[in-house]
Amino acid sequence: MDDREDGEGASGVPEGDGAHRWLYDLDATDPLSELVSRDHVSREEIVQIGRLMGAMADLRRAEEALALAGREYMQLGTTDMKAIQFLIVSANKGGAPTASALSAHLGISNASVTKLLDRLERGGHIERLAHPTDRRSRTIRLSEQTKAAAMASMGRAQAQRFHAAASLTADEREVVTRFLQHTADDIRDALGRFF
Repeated sequence: MDDREDGEGASGVPEGDGAHRWLYDLDATDPLSELVSRDHVSREEIVQIGRLMGAMADLRRAEEALALAGREYMQLGTTDMKAIQFLIVSANKGGAPTASALSAHLGISNASVTKLLDRLERGGHIERLAHPTDRRSRTIRLSEQTKAAAMASMGRAQAQRFHAAASLTADEREVVTRFLQHTADDIRDALGRFF
């Protein structure tokens, strides 16, 4: 009989699709309880939390695969795709996005946004137009072809998140929302303290 756990290879090292889950197993990441106290947590809870961390890892890997597939499909870079998403949402909200708004959203300099917009314009993805209310600014409009391609690929794939969320009860959604927000806040706090 083979005593190896699921995803464990002959060498005792994780293999296959389930291997990344080991990276979130508390017994593997913190065997001496140097980072996380287990004093008030049962063994069953540790296992359940490990499954939850593994599910979060699965979600992150799925989102990374989706982003890569979208970039390859659209033949654009990561920042380009984020810009296109911003432009779609801005247009859907009735906005007139500017380069400075895009710079703030992406967290990059105005010079970098200018290069990005030049590249997107050369590729036929956007056009720059006179701003409807500010004569000093120009607004950015996504081409219909690029919008349609983005909506048919990335948009449809990302919409699956809605279906997953809709399958939960209202109370379950509140619990998941609190958990995800609390986790994000704790990670941002850790970034500020340790890096």
